[in-house]
Amino acid sequence: MNVGIVGLGLIGGSAAKAYKAAGHTVYGYDINQMVTGYARIDGTLDGELTHDTYSCCDIILLTATPKAVAEYLQQNASFFPKGALVVDFCGTKLRICELGFSLAQKYGFTFVGAHPMAGLQFSGYKYSRETLFSGASVIIVPARYDDITLLDNVKSLLSPLGFKKHVVTTAQYHDKMIAYTSQMCHVVSNAFIKSPTALEHKGYSAGSFRDFTRVSRLNENMWTELFLDNREYLLSELDLLINSLTEYRDAIKDGDSDRLRNLLRDGRVAKELTEK
Repeated sequence: MNVGIVGLGLIGGSAAKAYKAAGHTVYGYDINQMVTGYARIDGTLDGELTHDTYSCCDIILLTATPKAVAEYLQQNASFFPKGALVVDFCGTKLRICELGFSLAQKYGFTFVGAHPMAGLQFSGYKYSRETLFSGASVIIVPARYDDITLLDNVKSLLSPLGFKKHVVTTAQYHDKMIAYTSQMCHVVSNAFIKSPTALEHKGYSAGSFRDFTRVSRLNENMWTELFLDNREYLLSELDLLINSLTEYRDAIKDGDSDRLRNLLRDGRVAKELTEK
């Protein structure tokens, strides 16, 4: 197949490498022309994604931030061929899907939201790898739930990336869940590592510290945009966490072993329920 990819960072670069490794033709575009040039030199790209190459693409992936994807859609939607399949890989879905569905209806192409549940604490093309999505889940947000043919087509065109599970949902539910399963983890990890004690961790830390702080090394520009784009759901989860942490703090401050034990037990049970 012929694939077009907009944005050649960690996600877009990994997608490009996966498609290329599977024997497909890949066209790419990045706002940084040096990145596009390097991807051509290393053999990942067969050519640059332009208005002229849109027409030969079976699928066009938009893998930048929501703001950048929105701008790209507004500037280029009128050039997409009728019937083209355009899929975004943004970290939030509500606003970008509203725009994508609207422009698709106006210009005659098909838009589907998607979000791969895969990534690294690093960003940029140099960290991209063809196996990034292998075995991962991908969340799919279509305009209509009952279009089985479309969903089968999307799964087929994404298959070279190696996804193991496909979850179909709405943009609203996606953003609600991602606020907790992804964005909260980054907020908490990034706040936790700011303790002055962290600078003295060597020799005193093991797996729990390493795992908990892994995503504190983030791209602040991208995550600022994602957090603010999803602020309603993220604030709700943050308020729940702050209230919960206050309960632990109060129990420890008061030396209330029974209350603390109950809180710890409730957390253990909650974890066990997620594993059923």
